Amino acid sequence: MKEVAVSDTFQQSTGRNGQARFRNTAAMISAAAPNFEAAHYQGIMALYAMPLADRTVQLAHGGPKVVDFVRCSYLGLDNHPDIAAGAARAVNEAGSLHWSCARTRLNFGILGELEENLSDLFHARVVTFTTVLAANMSALPLLASGHLTAGQKPLIVFDRLAHATLAHHKATVSGETSVETIRHNDLTTLEALCRTHKMVAYVCDGVYSMGGSAPLAELRVLQEKYGLFLYIDDAHGISIVGENGSGFARATFKELGERTIVAASLGKGFGASGGMLMLGTAAQELLFRRFSIAHAFSASLNTAAIGAAEASARIHRTEELVKRQDTLRQNLALLDQLIPTRDMASDLPIRTIRLGDELLSVAAARQLLQLGFYTSAIFFPTISRGEAGLRICLTASHTQSQIREICAAIDAIRAEIRQAEA
Repeated sequence: MKEVAVSDTFQQSTGRNGQARFRNTAAMISAAAPNFEAAHYQGIMALYAMPLADRTVQLAHGGPKVVDFVRCSYLGLDNHPDIAAGAARAVNEAGSLHWSCARTRLNFGILGELEENLSDLFHARVVTFTTVLAANMSALPLLASGHLTAGQKPLIVFDRLAHATLAHHKATVSGETSVETIRHNDLTTLEALCRTHKMVAYVCDGVYSMGGSAPLAELRVLQEKYGLFLYIDDAHGISIVGENGSGFARATFKELGERTIVAASLGKGFGASGGMLMLGTAAQELLFRRFSIAHAFSASLNTAAIGAAEASARIHRTEELVKRQDTLRQNLALLDQLIPTRDMASDLPIRTIRLGDELLSVAAARQLLQLGFYTSAIFFPTISRGEAGLRICLTASHTQSQIREICAAIDAIRAEIRQAEA
């Protein structure tokens, strides 16, 4: 039997009738522990480093300089001097980094300005959070309550590969309403559920962290036909495409309306720090500002994050963003030419190279690190057993020389593997 990915480590928390049963976290840890032990032993996880120019980092304690293909700053904005300066300026002007109070009590004035700026930039009602995890944790219980769906508690359907920061909340959501998990991008099953339930909400990623994307055009058809509510985590899709970098999901859902919410990161393609929800109506915004858990009972972005986000928002309104998006596409075209993958020809910047065996993937990542390239070894529970390999996060800041060199190194490693298996 094929093992499931981390998104399904919580699948058995609800039965078909939506009643809570159990979580299988203990079994997941037992099964995955050897993979993590091997990765830590080989020195490819939890590294510490100092950032250098572009995508190069200096490993701690006088370690080597390596080219980083792990960070998700797809446009290379995390090293942008204007963003770093914006963070420092905001802290200095506020005279404070952090206020330890819930957002329903007191907020930095510059945070209100940032949310207004982001709302105008992305043509939505934007509420910011410290992380995308906090945004998802805040949103999903409200979705389950029925307050976003005209008082009708929806059947909430999770895509099997929905990110762990979504899937983690299945047990909580099941305390409010019924929950189902369906195969990845299985629109046939989703439509069947829409036919047999008065209200359905679908929870998915826009761009999946291990590559690929949701079929958003087809989901929009289901939304128009059945009133399907869509909750899309577009953390990996923001900034890289769309008007003003509005993201992969917003390229399809330009107007959110009452039936679409998009969560996104301010710390990946956007190059700053934090998360946000893009909402479609004033009533939704009011609901979230009063009752979402991380808004009502936790603190806001700190002033450095606010200043960084303001600086990035300014860049998003300039031609520089378009140039960086174009450079990213050119880099992706070169990578796809040199190492074809199942996601080739996509404008989305994540590529996975399947090797199959977990320990083999760890060894390959270790060999690449020794050659000066840091990539992510991916294995269960992040992905299904038997699907282990390498993940490459490409950015606009990678040089074509760096891309050619890592591709040559990967080709050499795969040739060694084939020879050993022969």
